[in-house]
Amino acid sequence: MIEFVAALTDPNLPFFRYALLTGIFASVPFGIIGTFVVVRRISYIAGAIAHCVLGGIGLGMYLEKAVGISWFGPMQGAVLVALLAAVILTLVSRYAAEREDSVIGALWAVGMATGLLFIAKTPGYVDPMSYLFGNILLVSKQDFVFVLVLDVIVLGLVTLFYNKFLAVCFDEEFSRLRGVHTGWMYLLLLCLAALTIVLLVRVVGIVMVIALLTLPAAVAGNMSRNIKQMMFVSILFCAGFVVMGLGVSYNLDLPSGPVIIVIAALVYLLVLSAARLKKSFF
Repeated sequence: MIEFVAALTDPNLPFFRYALLTGIFASVPFGIIGTFVVVRRISYIAGAIAHCVLGGIGLGMYLEKAVGISWFGPMQGAVLVALLAAVILTLVSRYAAEREDSVIGALWAVGMATGLLFIAKTPGYVDPMSYLFGNILLVSKQDFVFVLVLDVIVLGLVTLFYNKFLAVCFDEEFSRLRGVHTGWMYLLLLCLAALTIVLLVRVVGIVMVIALLTLPAAVAGNMSRNIKQMMFVSILFCAGFVVMGLGVSYNLDLPSGPVIIVIAALVYLLVLSAARLKKSFF
């Protein structure tokens, strides 16, 4: 741990401080949006959006490097595809007679396949694994600013529409009868989840963004009495997982992202086991 603290204060290792700060501030959207995702039980939809993002990343890279459209890069492609996936899933959920799980599976698979095809045709070598698993140690000052902007957007919109989001999550039919535009609120919730996923894929990768979106909120759900408390506890747990993961990975010379997720999963299993034991004996 002493070596970890020394690395954080080393002026020659600014990337380590960016990784720590980005991870801590990324915990805010992870905790807040993750709570809605867990309560509304739409983690499979968030997973579909996350994997569709690879299609947008591949499209952006191809248009930027192969076609020469300099203003359209991987980030722009990822945002476009993620928001498009959120709209499609909302329309299917509301109006289509098609099975929702079939459309989710199709979007998941087609998004990844399209992304890999675009990456294969992009000039130069691109490692798809870097997008699937990310690397928090490679975040830049620009990535940190992206996360701060996302924090402001998520906090602002959730504060403004908090009660309506709760209504959509817990009793959508009653909310509709009370005049709440549940369709628009559900679309806004999915778009916020999509933006959270896109901006944080740069930090932890496509696979791990789902884990950090759901595990801290699931842990918090076992020890919270209301949604606001669940959000706050989820943010604290997420930040704790990031700090512990960075420290352990630095000391053991392991990849940071997988260590963070393994720690989060172990804590979730411990909390779940403790809750079951408490229910059995008390």
